Amino acid sequence: MNASPLQGLRVLELGQVLAGPFAGAILADLGAEVIKVERVDGGDDARRMGPPFERGDALNFHIFNRGKQSLALDLKTPEGQARCHALLAEADVFVHNLRPGVASQLGLDAAALTPRYPRLIYAEISAFGVTGPLAQKPGYEPLLQAFSGMSALNGGEGDPPVRSASSLCDQGTGMWVVIGILALLQQRHQTGRGGVVQSSLLETAMVWNAQKGDALVNEGRAPERHRSGHPGFVPYEAFDTATSPLLICCGNDRLFAKLAEVLQRPHWPQDPRFARNRDRLAHKSELLTEMRALLQTQSCAHWQGLLEAAGVPCAPVHSLE
Repeated sequence: MNASPLQGLRVLELGQVLAGPFAGAILADLGAEVIKVERVDGGDDARRMGPPFERGDALNFHIFNRGKQSLALDLKTPEGQARCHALLAEADVFVHNLRPGVASQLGLDAAALTPRYPRLIYAEISAFGVTGPLAQKPGYEPLLQAFSGMSALNGGEGDPPVRSASSLCDQGTGMWVVIGILALLQQRHQTGRGGVVQSSLLETAMVWNAQKGDALVNEGRAPERHRSGHPGFVPYEAFDTATSPLLICCGNDRLFAKLAEVLQRPHWPQDPRFARNRDRLAHKSELLTEMRALLQTQSCAHWQGLLEAAGVPCAPVHSLE
């Protein structure tokens, strides 16, 4: 791919904290010129989302605002409005994650801008959607993980709710918006007109929950918590070894047969409890008990070498350090 496929594209971003700025950062990575508009009274709140603080601002601010230009405007003044519209007149894309209603108060909602700038692609990010009873609720990543049920799915049975270490809702929403922008750019190439794309953190959370949500709706199966494991495959999780954990993934019966050879249990694929994945799901506890005892007899490196040589997918569980 061309290193800068969006070169020549101009983006105006009114982004705060993460979802909006992440969308802008992706577009900048793809070669677009991204101009970030910040408040005059302190700028993006992410500047203070530390530690650490690099060059006076939080590292997170630099991560999600890489490759951009920035200026401060007071959009409540005629001067600030005039400067903003001068930028909009030259922009291909407008991205914001203002709380629903704020854009219309500033005259920057889609209904106001798309007739005035018919080629403009208008991208709007919200927490709970732009309409409906939840639209005005504040939305930070942990709130959406909690509200959507995502936190209740992480961890294991008996654990308290667990927040994902990554900001899956914020960053996922930023990615959906970029996908929508790219689709509208293609549409504009064909029609000469821009369009509107909207996404929300709640929609993103529900996409991430879709597998377990679908099982609940279609089969009445209450979701279970599996820590590193998987509800549909066995074995498919992390195991302690004599030194450090090793994650093993047997996504089909062929891989399980190879695993059985490595563990010197060639009879397992003929055992009616373990022969097929559906059998292993029904007898998961019995199989994992045997595997845990075996894997703890040797080091992670020992088992990793044998499993990789046999073609069994596995990986040591590393820390970032």
